[in-house]
Amino acid sequence: MQTIFRNIMQTASRPELIFEQGSGSWLTDHNGKKYLDFVQGWAVNTLGHCPAVITNTLNQQSSRLINASPAFYNRPMLECAEALTHHSVFDQVFFANSGAEANEGAIKLARKWGKVHKNGAWKIITFDNSFHGRTLTTMAASGKPAFAPMFEPKTPGFTKVSFNEAEAVRQAIDTETVAIMIEPIQGEAGVIPATPEFLHTLRQLADEHNLLLICDEVQTGMGRTGDLFAYQGYGIEPDIMTLGKGLGGGVPISALLAKHHACVFTAGEQGGTYNGNPLMTAVAYSIIQAITQPDFLSTVRERSQLLRDALSSLSLQFGLGKIRGRGLLLALDTGTLDAVAIVQACFEQGLLINTPQPHTLRFMPALNVTETEIKQMTTILSAVLSTNCL
Repeated sequence: MQTIFRNIMQTASRPELIFEQGSGSWLTDHNGKKYLDFVQGWAVNTLGHCPAVITNTLNQQSSRLINASPAFYNRPMLECAEALTHHSVFDQVFFANSGAEANEGAIKLARKWGKVHKNGAWKIITFDNSFHGRTLTTMAASGKPAFAPMFEPKTPGFTKVSFNEAEAVRQAIDTETVAIMIEPIQGEAGVIPATPEFLHTLRQLADEHNLLLICDEVQTGMGRTGDLFAYQGYGIEPDIMTLGKGLGGGVPISALLAKHHACVFTAGEQGGTYNGNPLMTAVAYSIIQAITQPDFLSTVRERSQLLRDALSSLSLQFGLGKIRGRGLLLALDTGTLDAVAIVQACFEQGLLINTPQPHTLRFMPALNVTETEIKQMTTILSAVLSTNCL
């Protein structure tokens, strides 16, 4: 079996199995074993695996127009951009292919804005333990400790400060600062939410010092937190927002959104061969239509409470730690238990969960996960926690 994998670069530690099929919250491997998926491609599969809304859209659009080149408008591009701006505070959209690419675009846009409006200001304040992507520039923007020694020299100009500490941000601002870039919830750090007070202070500091506030909502956007976008639940308005992951529901698309005053790109300054192609934007438009239906987000919040209650019961039963997060992006501290061992044991029992930190479990099910599936996940995790092998 090993020889079949030898042509894939080993950039991830993968089990020696092949997933062949997916449906809703379930994956099936080459042996026919089924897995309950509470990772969903790291919060990518908004409506689970292979939902009809995506497969039907792909079938219909692929027979109509796949790629007309980003040098031209296409109808799904326009419809998707209109839907995103209609449901948000932003005015214009640039489509890309990955969250890292959208974040890189936000960084470029902020630096161009600094050149035009702020005497060439170019530095961006980001946060310890943040994660903004895997390009050289987004790795430089990230505060993930493991990234620090990699692929040096990386892009300069990012000032890292402590998360949820407003005074640290205030002290970091100087005449060359152009923006503050933040994840409303730090996913890779262990699902650490920004406090409402902190985000409101960032908005105030941005206004006071003529800075752009950039919200990286690659993971938190598209209904993941129970609001369409996380900034809405916090009651602030960023100048720039990035989306990825859930925007495509499983297909590669991301977006950079900005208010009019921040839209300073001119022709030739930003682009990409596949950006805004009709196949991907048609899917994203179908996802937006699905999650903005009446009662969809209220159901996400109901499922979130069910999942939170289930995790709280497990924490109490097994002496574990706190539950963090919003919506269907939740984490459970495992106390002294090894989260990696728990994840592996769950995998063997047919449950996929994730560990972003050594003592943290992360749960990112499909937004249409059912009550039954939450109970099934709880049963498997409880059985694993009951064993003495952890």
